Amino acid sequence: MSTPADPPEAERRTGELTFVELLRWSWRQLTSMRTALVLLLLVALAAVPGSIVPQDNVDSFEVTQWKERHPDLTPVYERLGLFSVYDSPWFAATYILLMISLVGCILPRLKVYAQAVRARPPRAPRNLTRLPDHAAYRTEETAEDAGARLASALRRRRYRVVDTDEDPGGDVVVSAERGYLREAGNLLFHLSVLIVLVGFGAGSMLGYQGGAIVLVGNGFSNNLTQYDDFDPGSLWTSDDLDPFAFTVDDFDIEWYDDMTQPSYGQARSFVSHLTYTDDVASGDSEEYDLRVNHPLSIGSTDVFLIGHGYAPVLTVRAPDGTVAYSGPTIFLPTDLSFRSFGVVKVSDGLDTQVGLEGEFYPSYGFDMETGPYSYFGDALEPAMSMTIYTGDLGVDSGVGQSVYSLEKDGLTQQVDDEGNPLRLDLEIGETAELPGGLGTVTFDGYERWNRVQISQTPGKLVALGGVVLALVGLLGSLFIRPRRIWVRVRAAGGADDLPGTGATVVTIGLLDRSTGAGGGEEELQGILDEVRPQPSDDEREKQ
Repeated sequence: MSTPADPPEAERRTGELTFVELLRWSWRQLTSMRTALVLLLLVALAAVPGSIVPQDNVDSFEVTQWKERHPDLTPVYERLGLFSVYDSPWFAATYILLMISLVGCILPRLKVYAQAVRARPPRAPRNLTRLPDHAAYRTEETAEDAGARLASALRRRRYRVVDTDEDPGGDVVVSAERGYLREAGNLLFHLSVLIVLVGFGAGSMLGYQGGAIVLVGNGFSNNLTQYDDFDPGSLWTSDDLDPFAFTVDDFDIEWYDDMTQPSYGQARSFVSHLTYTDDVASGDSEEYDLRVNHPLSIGSTDVFLIGHGYAPVLTVRAPDGTVAYSGPTIFLPTDLSFRSFGVVKVSDGLDTQVGLEGEFYPSYGFDMETGPYSYFGDALEPAMSMTIYTGDLGVDSGVGQSVYSLEKDGLTQQVDDEGNPLRLDLEIGETAELPGGLGTVTFDGYERWNRVQISQTPGKLVALGGVVLALVGLLGSLFIRPRRIWVRVRAAGGADDLPGTGATVVTIGLLDRSTGAGGGEEELQGILDEVRPQPSDDEREKQ
C-alpha cells in the first residue's frame, strides 16, 4: 500500500506570501490614504518637541541653561536628538515616508480621475421616480424636441450632456453630469501638502539660518565670522551669501507703564533704525526701520529683528590701575522684565584668571522672600550683582566655550568670612574690590543690543504656493457639488395628475453625490422653471 509523497519544501503553504508579494503588500499599505494621514499626524507631533524644547540652532544659551536645570533628562534628550529635532534621523525618516506615501496616493487617483473625466455619464435608471429628487410633467412637444430642449438647458447650466438617444424601451433619454472639479479639489489639496513639504525641504537643504547680536551703534557684515550661530543646509555653500552690511543707528522701545495691568514693565513694541548697503564697494546706503515681523529683504536674504537686551559696561583693573578688561558684555534676559544673566571672563592682565558671573537688573528691586528682581524692563535703576571665580577659565585649552556661560571646572568660587558666596553689588559708577588684592571692578553703564536672525529660504515661495493651492483645493472640495441628472421622455401614457398638457411625459431625476450637501430640490426646480411650458392665462384661471 503506497502513501502520498510529502510536498516539496519549495512548495508554499496556503496564505504564505512570496517576497515580491510582501513588497507589493507593503507598498499598498504605505501608499494608502490612512497611512498618509497617520504620517502627517506624526510629522505634526514630531514638530511639537521642536517648539517646546530649546533648539541648538536657535538659542544655544537656552539649551545650555536647560541642560543645567535638567541633568537627568539631558542624556535622554541628547540620545533622541530633541535639541535638534529637525536635523534628527527619525524626523527625516518620517518626513520622507510621508512624501513617498503622498506620491503613492496621488498618482493612482490622478489616473482614475482622468479616466472619470473622459468617461460618459452613466445611462439613466429605468425608474427615475425612485431617486431622492425627481419630477414629471406633460408637454405637447414631441419626445425628440423635449429631449433636445432639456439637453440644451442642462448645457447652459454647465452639465456635461450625452446627446439624446433612445433606449431599448423606446424612451428618449438624456444623461448629464457636473461637479468633476470636486475630486480635482481633493487631489489638489493632497498635492499641495506634497508641494509644501517640498518647499520646506528645499529651504532646509539649499538655505541657511543664522543669528547675531549687534550692539546699538555697531554694524554687521554678512560673512561667516560675524555670526554667533549658523545652521546651513546640506546643499548650501558659502558662495550663496549675499554681500551686504548694515549698522544699527538707533533703537526705540515702548513699554507697558500702566501699573494696574499684568503686563506692566514689559516691552510693548520696539524698532531698530538701520542703515544698510547691498553694494559695499560703492558705499551707497539706505535706511530701514526693522520691526518684528517686518524683515529687511536684501537679495535672497531676509533680516529679522527677534530680540533685544542690555550689555553692561564693566572695567576690570589690576592693582596698579592697568585695565585688564573693559567694554560692554552681552547679558541675556531671563524674564519679561529683562532681568539678565551673563559672565565676564578676564583671562589676562591679573595675577590669576577671573570669572564674574551675575545678573543685571534694569530696574532693581528686592523682595525678602524671593530676593532681587527687576520691576520694570526699562533701565530706571540699573544695578548688578556678581559672584567671583578664580582659576583656569579654560580659554587656552583649544576647546570652544560659550561666551554666555562659565565652565566651573578648574575654578574656585570666592566666599566671604562666613563661607557664603562673595557677591559684588554695584550701581552705575560704583567700584568694588576683587578679593585677594586682585584689582577692582567698575560698573560704568550699559548699552543696548539687538538680536537679528538672518536667513535664506529658497523654498518659501514654493511652500506659499502650496498653501494657496491647499486653500483653493479645500474650497473646491467643500463647495462644488457633483450631481447627475437623467431625463426620460415617453411618447405616451403617464399619470393624469401630472402638470401640463399633451401626450408626451417628461420625467427628470437628480442624484446629488455630495453627502448631506442638499440643494437638489432647488436645482431641479430651476431646471423645471426653465424648460416646462408655462400655463396660459386661461389655464391659470381654470386652476
